[in-house]
Amino acid sequence: MELKVYVHRLSQPARAVLLFCKMAGIQFEEVFIDLTMKQQKTPEFLEINPLGQVPAISHADFNLFESHAILIYLASAFPGIADHWYPSDLLKRAKIHSVLDWHHSNLRRSTAAYVMNSALAPVIGLPLNPQAAAKFDKLLCASLSTIDSVWLRESGPFLFGADLPSIADLSLVCEIMELEVLDEEDKNRILGPHKKVKQWIKDTKQVTLPHFDEVHNVLFKTKARFQKQRSMSAATLQSKM
Repeated sequence: MELKVYVHRLSQPARAVLLFCKMAGIQFEEVFIDLTMKQQKTPEFLEINPLGQVPAISHADFNLFESHAILIYLASAFPGIADHWYPSDLLKRAKIHSVLDWHHSNLRRSTAAYVMNSALAPVIGLPLNPQAAAKFDKLLCASLSTIDSVWLRESGPFLFGADLPSIADLSLVCEIMELEVLDEEDKNRILGPHKKVKQWIKDTKQVTLPHFDEVHNVLFKTKARFQKQRSMSAATLQSKM
């Protein structure tokens, strides 16, 4: 196919790009980049993204990386994309850009770092770091409070009070979905105080089914594996007491 999308589905931004392509009806080839095997650092992939990260795309002879840039490009380059994803109205576009800019240094930074240091690090061969997790826990909770009080303060179900989701909704919700790999107590502790955020996630999921569940299935499988490992560890500890 003309469009290739290079992803690992454990990557939050990669899932946002995949979900948008599926929802917008864009034909593409999904190319799996195995982060656990450092495929993102191979010379072949570095030709596509010299930063060595996913997601990235190749569209004909054009390569692009950084998920927000990819989402904007795809929404602009392909015909027939519904206007609500990336509105033609300049003021609505500006609002989308504002939340995407905020996302990188707030929600993205905190969610990725918290989940990596409290749960996911062993998947890529790194140790857990409780001290780092505690630091980013505070930023994550502050970011969720900002979504509640700023981006969801209007009456509509989606960001800025919109009736239908935009690429910004996909980007932020796919980020927060990374919390699915945590144990239920920790996930509920983080999300519990943010009722508007929880409803917004539910609404975004509902309007993007069945693609939403399919794209996020890797998280549900990872969580099940973690739960099994924790149960086995607890059983082993109990047997030694």
